[in-house]
Amino acid sequence: MTDKITNWTSADDAMVENAIRRGASRRELLKMLLAGGAAVAAGGVVLGRATQAVAGTPVSGGNFKAAGWSSSTADTLDPAKASLSTDYVRCCSLYNRLTFLDKDGKTQMELAESFDSKDAKTWTVKLRKGVTFHDGKDLTADDVVFSLKRHLDKAVGSKVAKIAAQMTGFKAVDKSTVEITLADPNADLPTILALHHFMIVADGTTDFSKGNGTGAFVLQTFEPGVRSVVTKNKNYWKSGKPYLDSFEFIAITDDSARVNALISGDINFAASINPRSMKLLESQQGFELSKTTSGNYTDLNIRLDMDPGSKADFVAGMKYLVNREQIVKSALRGLGEIGNDQPVSPANIFHNPDLKPKAFDPDKAKFHFQKAGVLGQSIPVVASDAATSSIDMAVIIQAAGADIGMKLDVQRVPSDGYWDNYWLKAPVHFGNINPRPTPDILFSLLYASNAPWNESQYKSEKFDKMLVEARGLLDQAKRKEIYGQMQTMVSEEAGTIIPAYISNVDALSSKVKGLEANPLGGMMGYAMAEYLWLEA
Repeated sequence: MTDKITNWTSADDAMVENAIRRGASRRELLKMLLAGGAAVAAGGVVLGRATQAVAGTPVSGGNFKAAGWSSSTADTLDPAKASLSTDYVRCCSLYNRLTFLDKDGKTQMELAESFDSKDAKTWTVKLRKGVTFHDGKDLTADDVVFSLKRHLDKAVGSKVAKIAAQMTGFKAVDKSTVEITLADPNADLPTILALHHFMIVADGTTDFSKGNGTGAFVLQTFEPGVRSVVTKNKNYWKSGKPYLDSFEFIAITDDSARVNALISGDINFAASINPRSMKLLESQQGFELSKTTSGNYTDLNIRLDMDPGSKADFVAGMKYLVNREQIVKSALRGLGEIGNDQPVSPANIFHNPDLKPKAFDPDKAKFHFQKAGVLGQSIPVVASDAATSSIDMAVIIQAAGADIGMKLDVQRVPSDGYWDNYWLKAPVHFGNINPRPTPDILFSLLYASNAPWNESQYKSEKFDKMLVEARGLLDQAKRKEIYGQMQTMVSEEAGTIIPAYISNVDALSSKVKGLEANPLGGMMGYAMAEYLWLEA
């Protein structure tokens, strides 16, 4: 016989949920259900449903304290100069962007109400009305024009000056309309402006110490290299947000110390912990781990313009020698997804899922090494702690090579000076690339013939032409097709081996709710403060 609830309505559900929020005991709740005509078994169903609903409903109030892993006396509240995760977190709490990337990697509107173009070269941006800065000033088109033009001023020192250089014209059509003109068509402009550096500041701002933005929080304290404290913006234009009363952000550089601070209750959130520190949480209750795989990777770079990379068979042999499964399991302690030698990760909407990674095949590797005439030679491979997990990766590849008579001489060099002295320079070396929101940015930085960070010196006129073509197309399906082909070209032709996309792991108290993954990185793409709440 099925238990039924008679005369039970959504209003009754709401009554039970409110009682749970007030802290009613299970006995009191069952009495309420029985009085409403619910049988005992059915009452249990209602209680489970109501408890789940309450757990997923944001709660206002509370003081949230989080610890990142890096800080510097050069920490800044100027979005254009932001360079560390600490800068991004603070800027995301104080300012807004025209657009933002959601958890699925799709571009959504924020301060912009709409973003339109007929040719991907001239863009019309309509701004939301009723948005104010912390000092009470209304948001206008002049603020947007000023904020974007700053990146072109060399004196500002913008970290995205090269990306911003494509914007050649800015016009405030009226108080809520901006026209942006590009040097060449680029359909990615709305996505590019979701980068943290393109936060909107008030027209004429030169002093950023007050953090005057349109964001969810208002600055109370900022001590560069130490901490920041922000409090709820009661006039925030997003209805109901933020949920937190305040947010304090500090840095604890040591992983174990960061996790211990979480366990002791000194903080609610420990960002980016390593696998060894995760063990500290295994025997503890009341804590959770949040995993984000957003496109960060460590790659093995073989320069195609130097020996031995100038021999195509050496590169082919190395791609078969890399045991991707073992790298994810051992070097990354399971915190990663297998890569297929191209930079567009599964978190990106343009990722090509049909491109399969090279299988680990020592016999094929040996065949290509013999063909290249390098079997038995000693090949230097430069690795460093500066490139995440590269030393562990190098040892795994070295051992596989030894099994087939391929001598790889792993040269471990100091972190200090690695990026200046070895990256992009050594014939065979490791790199580490942070997530970027579009294939165009990744390919332009890393694989175009004139790319500033062309790690393997890959050159292809066909690839360069496809890059320009895809950039100017408004047809997303056609762009995805072209980017898929370009991913295949990089995987098969370039000298970069990307064995895995590395997962970032944040640790948090179970009372912290609302955290989701984001393609821009951990801590919800560094924007978590606006969206989280603390369970009552």
